[in-house]
Amino acid sequence: MNTKIMLKKLAKFFPKSLAESYDHVGLQCGVLKEETNCVLLCLDYDEDVYQYIIDNGLDKKIDMIISHHPFIFGTRAKVLKNDPLKKELYDKTLALNIPVYSYHTNFDSGKNGMNEALVAELGLANAHQLETEPMARGGELEEEMEVHDFAKYAMDKLHVNYGLLINEGKKNIKKVAIIGGGGWSSYLAAKNEGYDIYISGDIPHHGRRGVVANKYNYLDLPHEIEKIFMKQFKKVLLSINAEFEILDVDQEDLPEFLCI
Repeated sequence: MNTKIMLKKLAKFFPKSLAESYDHVGLQCGVLKEETNCVLLCLDYDEDVYQYIIDNGLDKKIDMIISHHPFIFGTRAKVLKNDPLKKELYDKTLALNIPVYSYHTNFDSGKNGMNEALVAELGLANAHQLETEPMARGGELEEEMEVHDFAKYAMDKLHVNYGLLINEGKKNIKKVAIIGGGGWSSYLAAKNEGYDIYISGDIPHHGRRGVVANKYNYLDLPHEIEKIFMKQFKKVLLSINAEFEILDVDQEDLPEFLCI
């Protein structure tokens, strides 16, 4: 498929205008090919993904690598100057002649994107954007669940083996809001719109104290719940062109969970 046409069709789902102002979406490395027929999807493009390509002899097969998190997060010259390992990988990737392209917060916010996929994985009905936080999605459980039971349910559905529960709000959960990754700071939007619990990740100490002060429920899950990117982006690509060959690599193990 013509690469420019493919990107225009993807932009209808995930326009760059949806990306947060701090974000760095789009072409990260290399030159786009005229035709794209084989795509490799990954959460993060890193040395492990590069080595996977080399070890499996995919360097002549893949036309584009699409990652969720931007490979170059910031000004290219500054990032490559200050991060020698990234500079080394950047140069090796250029030599492969495979462009790296990223869909990040525009995918999170977009139609059929990250947070719609997470809501579907949780089995929430009546899913929609929050009024005051368009990136977030909310919906309702079929039946109320006790808050600890819901936390275990969410961990199971989103395929992680640990989480951090702040249990200061309602004891039973019906309405749920979520932003994948590090969207913890939007918990007040969810609370003010009547959701019983908010799910996101990467919450710092002062954020936890804020949730407690506001007498609310918050479930902090690992950033890796965003691995659903590969599954969801594949669906979108195949809706554009059913003939695409789509590969994916999940090289990111969860950190080891320790309990004393």
